Amino acid sequence: MDLVLLLTALILGVVEGLTEFLPVSSTGHLIIIGDFLGFTGAHAKTFEIFIQLGAILAVVWHYRQRLASFVAGLNQGVIQRFWLNLTIAFVPAALVGLALHKQIKAYLFNPMAVAGALIVGGVIILLIERTPRRARVQDLESLRPSDALKIGVAQTLSLFPGVSRAGATIMGGLLTGLSRTTATEFSFFLAIPTMLAATSYELIASRHVLSPENTALFTVGFVTAFVTALIVIRAFLAYVAHHNFAAFAYYRIVFGLLVLIYFW
Repeated sequence: MDLVLLLTALILGVVEGLTEFLPVSSTGHLIIIGDFLGFTGAHAKTFEIFIQLGAILAVVWHYRQRLASFVAGLNQGVIQRFWLNLTIAFVPAALVGLALHKQIKAYLFNPMAVAGALIVGGVIILLIERTPRRARVQDLESLRPSDALKIGVAQTLSLFPGVSRAGATIMGGLLTGLSRTTATEFSFFLAIPTMLAATSYELIASRHVLSPENTALFTVGFVTAFVTALIVIRAFLAYVAHHNFAAFAYYRIVFGLLVLIYFW
């Protein structure tokens, strides 16, 4: 295996793990950095899909005890409401994604579109942060189905590369009345069915690209994404307990401007 390719896999695995659950767009970063490294094409797209599985398994591992209790307590009303809310929030993006998947891939997966989405998304985050609001929902158990639906609708915006799935769901949660920590945790839990469905669909569609000689490449990216994402999840939850999201908004704007300059 080419050492340069393995280094590329390592870099992209770190990028995926760092950005997947932050409101900065992992897809946007992978498109841009992949282009910069010359790692593009069908093979690269399949690799990027595969390492997203590593990131989502980090969420499953982090919340393994709570997920186990949610499964074991299915006969309890509060647990049933949690699964109902998760299903409601999952459906809008799933339906829109299935309907517009080909068009999104064909026209929006490019650095310039991503740069624009990064900048606009950053401005929107700053506007939301400056909007007075009261946190009505302080824990997942208090979430209502109507709240879940609003967050699910917000998640559909993340189908546009560069918007950020985490950013859309967390900001949607804040506007709906969730506290920062609750909005972030629900975003993490919602990522599990959303990303598993999306990555499974993409991997099945591109299964012809997978081959035994790519095992080392995919393994390096997968493991790196898992470890990095696990660290980021824990650090991010500690961060949002005491800070707002303005720093991520400014980062998006600066990074988006740099991308526009680079690719103009």
